[in-house]
Amino acid sequence: MNVSLIGAPSNTTVGKFVFLYNQTSFEYISTTSAKSSVSIVGENNEPGKASVVITDSTGGLTQNSTILTLAFKAKVATDLSGITGSVELGLSDGSTIMTQAASIPFQISGIIQGDLNGNNVLDVGDLSLLINYFGIDSSNLNWGVVSPADFNNDGIINIADLAYLGKKIVFDNGQPFELMEADIMGIQNAMAAGKLTSVQLVQMYLDRIAAYDKQGPTIKSLITINPNAAAIAASLDQERKDNGPRGLLHGIPIIVKDNYDTVDMPTSAGCTCLADNQPVSDSFMIKKLKDAGAIILAKANLSEFAINTDTNSSLGGQTKNPYVLTQNPGGSSGGTGASIAANFGVAGLGTDTGGSIRIPSSYNSIVGIRPTIGLTSRDGIIPLALSQDVGGPMARTVADAAILLDTVSGYDPNDIVTASSIGKKPTSYTNYLLKDGLKGARVGLVTNSSVIGTNKDVLALLNKAAESMREQGAVVTNVYIPNADTIVSYSSLSAYEFKYNLNDYLSNKRLVDPSSLRYHSLTDIVNSQTDFLSSLKSTLTTRDTVAPLDTNQAYKDILLFRTRMTQQSLLGLMANNNLDVLLYPATTTPTSGGNANRLSPFSGFPAISVPAGYATNGTPIAIELLARPYEEGELIKIGYSYEQATHNRVAPKSVPALP
Repeated sequence: MNVSLIGAPSNTTVGKFVFLYNQTSFEYISTTSAKSSVSIVGENNEPGKASVVITDSTGGLTQNSTILTLAFKAKVATDLSGITGSVELGLSDGSTIMTQAASIPFQISGIIQGDLNGNNVLDVGDLSLLINYFGIDSSNLNWGVVSPADFNNDGIINIADLAYLGKKIVFDNGQPFELMEADIMGIQNAMAAGKLTSVQLVQMYLDRIAAYDKQGPTIKSLITINPNAAAIAASLDQERKDNGPRGLLHGIPIIVKDNYDTVDMPTSAGCTCLADNQPVSDSFMIKKLKDAGAIILAKANLSEFAINTDTNSSLGGQTKNPYVLTQNPGGSSGGTGASIAANFGVAGLGTDTGGSIRIPSSYNSIVGIRPTIGLTSRDGIIPLALSQDVGGPMARTVADAAILLDTVSGYDPNDIVTASSIGKKPTSYTNYLLKDGLKGARVGLVTNSSVIGTNKDVLALLNKAAESMREQGAVVTNVYIPNADTIVSYSSLSAYEFKYNLNDYLSNKRLVDPSSLRYHSLTDIVNSQTDFLSSLKSTLTTRDTVAPLDTNQAYKDILLFRTRMTQQSLLGLMANNNLDVLLYPATTTPTSGGNANRLSPFSGFPAISVPAGYATNGTPIAIELLARPYEEGELIKIGYSYEQATHNRVAPKSVPALP
């Protein structure tokens, strides 16, 4: 730790410094002069208090340069806020100036755990010193000088200390950890460098949730906070210490939409009618996250039963958009979208039937991936329409979304559709995180007004995105989707499938404990009259009267003709123009989703939304890219390259960093 005087009188020749420090965070080691003209004439250390008296006959105390170097051993990952003090200055005329801690005329800087040579960076010089100390233990007379290198406090400088410092030099950027906008790799580096623990990270997010989700702007993005999150984090911290991390998601707090089954928290789909629904097992995707070491920090609000795009539910209320508090965050995965945008967690999971990942991702300036149907399992997710349902990642960056997709995708015998993904999943989607991914890419800019809409803000950002892609080396061609007007006019199959899919879920004892349910069918829920969002009464009542699917000709016609028309129109267009992806807006207005989001669910093809900027009212807007089945890697490559070239995401001002 370096100390320099600021603004002292020119005739200052003597200084008495008193440093107060938090004993739980720091251990005082020693003080040395940082200038040849400065002499230490007195030094004393008491618990929590170190005093140093210095002289300088040249007047060097007034030059604002470093005059002292104090050695403290940081017992925990911390910063300088635990060290305060005062100074008494002696002037050449015999008078003195005394200042208290509230107005310290000296500056403290540069405490970095592992900075053994005091140059304010972690480098090979520190490693060289540690090697010189190797084998010295606490019985040595020089232990007071050597002990800052005893990182594990076992009383000897050994291979464990060498490994610790080597890791810190690799991963530590010399800066304190910043929670706001932290990504997975940054967090893992901070943990590897010893700056951060999962317990600390969980608490940081819980503090933000308490400050902003439950009060202040009251975003109301979350339904349930995991009561065991801190204990799980502590266990994962110990595991990291003993065996190293399991992978990139080790100790990472994740927020999931409250239609994913979690064995340790209820799964409600936002409805008071399912408030007590306690699953008997985790959904496939949740289990994959937990196996990877992720922490399910909370379950997010959603449009009740994932039916609408406003994120309003009888259990969670109306979620706000953190960018425009008077506006909803989109839906149905708006709770996940708003919470990740507001930095309440690192990343999250949503589900998408018609646009429910990509719409809230757009309106919350985050990245959302709707995978190919079959890449991720729907088992253990409360369904809306299984012919269109799919779960996927939502994150502040393309890289984090790719890391999540690596983890949650793959074959699940309990969802036979995922068998089609066998052999089609790459080694890692992170291999597609290429900054020059747009170079040579062939992008089809959709021009159908029925798809892209007419909103000036949206179209301006869409064209700006296309131009940015051209600047990065992409070939962007205007294209017109055949049959688009007919395709987007079709209704979602949720109007037909919801009743039967929900009833199957509620009766599946492998997933649900019947004793935790008050209602066992959609009919039971409708007959309750009040145990659901009142605005859904007509919708739920209508869907409860839908004829059985095996004899429902209207349903069969949509399932057959809509799917075939959409797939053939998109594949033909891409083949005829030699395209890698199609480009269009994820939402066609700043306040409602529009039609563009239907192309992916109606075809089953994958799509990604990436922040493109902001409308004049402050609402974030995103572009959407669509690719052929199982070409998520192509979407990630182009989306990442665009993201890195533009950096359009800005954190919402309504939820700033906590003091």
